[in-house]
Amino acid sequence: MDLLWVCSFFFMLILSRSSSSDTEKQSLDSGLEIYKKLFEVKRKDQMNALKNLIELNDVNQQYKIIDIMLKGLFKVLEDSRAVLIAADVPPDGPFPHDEKLKDAYSHVVENTAFFGDVVLRFPKIVHHYFDRNSNWNNLVRWGISFCNQTGVFDQGPHAQVLGLMAQELGISEKSPDYRNPFKTDQSEFFPSADTFQKALREEEKRRKKEEKRKEIRKGPRISRSQSEL
Repeated sequence: MDLLWVCSFFFMLILSRSSSSDTEKQSLDSGLEIYKKLFEVKRKDQMNALKNLIELNDVNQQYKIIDIMLKGLFKVLEDSRAVLIAADVPPDGPFPHDEKLKDAYSHVVENTAFFGDVVLRFPKIVHHYFDRNSNWNNLVRWGISFCNQTGVFDQGPHAQVLGLMAQELGISEKSPDYRNPFKTDQSEFFPSADTFQKALREEEKRRKKEEKRKEIRKGPRISRSQSEL
């Protein structure tokens, strides 16, 4: 599976939002209920995307894709948070009607949920990035708090994703009976320590080589006036 195609697909998934028809837009009083139905459709798309990522069965490829995907996801989450805060949109208020606010609201809810899916299925890879990034930690804490107040996650199959994610990341204290439901049922999602560490070493080597190439390209150049002397 082509890495560029996979990354492009995930970016489209992160940046797109659930949309409604013109008829649905007229039902202002039921805006949140309509969005909940659209959210279910978006979640199916997210699950299909994760299935494709899992079926790669290559921790090196998964590492690269998740690296790129998380950077894009958190950029969208950060921008969307800024929009909602600037407009003073309360998470427990009515679903916004302004298109820009709808986008921001949807991006926060959908990408926070999607990040939770990735965390629970690829905890080793996510921890490698997340644990060293305080800005991401703050964004996720805010995102979880926002989502918990929207009412979108109150019922249904996605009701537990926020709590499980918070416990897996150490944002909230783990309950005595906590377990990652994917760790025992689908252990193939979790590569062995040796395999994972090998992948990390290979990826770090690749990064260092790429950084050196960038430094060489950015190196000192002879100016036109100097070359003419």
